[in-house]
Amino acid sequence: MGSLINYIIRRVLFMIPVFIGVTLFTFLIGNAAGNPINLIRLAFKGTLPQNVYLQLVAYYHIGENPLIRYLYYLWDLIHFDLGLSITSQRPVASEIGPWVWTTLYLQLSALALALLIGIPIAIYSARHQHSKSDTTITGIAIFGYSTPTFWLGIIFIYIFSFYLRVLPSSGAVSAITPWWGNWTLDRIAHLILPMTVLTYVQLATIIRLLRGNLLEVLKQDYILAAMASGLKERAVIYGHALRNAITPIITIIGLSLGASLAGAPGLETAFSWPGLGYEFTQAALALDIPTVLGITVIISVMVLVANLATDLVYGFLDPRVRVS
Repeated sequence: MGSLINYIIRRVLFMIPVFIGVTLFTFLIGNAAGNPINLIRLAFKGTLPQNVYLQLVAYYHIGENPLIRYLYYLWDLIHFDLGLSITSQRPVASEIGPWVWTTLYLQLSALALALLIGIPIAIYSARHQHSKSDTTITGIAIFGYSTPTFWLGIIFIYIFSFYLRVLPSSGAVSAITPWWGNWTLDRIAHLILPMTVLTYVQLATIIRLLRGNLLEVLKQDYILAAMASGLKERAVIYGHALRNAITPIITIIGLSLGASLAGAPGLETAFSWPGLGYEFTQAALALDIPTVLGITVIISVMVLVANLATDLVYGFLDPRVRVS
């Protein structure tokens, strides 16, 4: 128990310099081209409201040296002060909550579905190595692994929304009339296409890795001995082989979630899904620098938390990780 607690403390402490590095990077990006206030005023060509201008000056602490301004910026982030949105003229922190939830329930739903589908398929593929079905599954997985989510999303929109007209093409909910006559079903209808695209891309990674791990584990002596002792193949695979082969999948879950969050702008923009990625794109097009930087920090923190959760689960399952 003590080793697990020490491991948790080490992983949490490791996040601190990474978080500082992320904030320093975003601060430099926001100030790399000069005074951010002057850039914002130039971009809006004199249409920036005076109250927004004064709040931005106060937030960025114009007039202080860069180090002091960064420390103020870091202090504001710790207190969840992300500045004022130029387009909505509201605090970014007050707007970002619904976007986080919308992104998370799309990402987590897709990840859970990918695990439910991917594990049985990977087991089947490993049990039938070099068969036609194994070759087909591997080929489909490689295609999904190498396919950009936004491109696949556009293809799905064309097929299911514009050609077949069975699913909505954009948004998380209808504006007037719900799909299938019910608002709950309407939300499900809007979720299907983006979740399917994201599930397929994550599914490809899970299948490829778990299949490869199972093929190695199934060659181990203790598996062969279990088979020779008369145990059923299903019991050996699910009771012994899968337990050892699935451990690296935990790491992939964290990495897949991080990669999906990083690629959220492309997928969410393709489906006009009102999450962090879509709002990031809209803020970038509107030159709303505070919102862009705020979303960047939030996505970075979400990736850090996902990796931390992955490390903790991995350390709990494998005691050797805690000691190393």
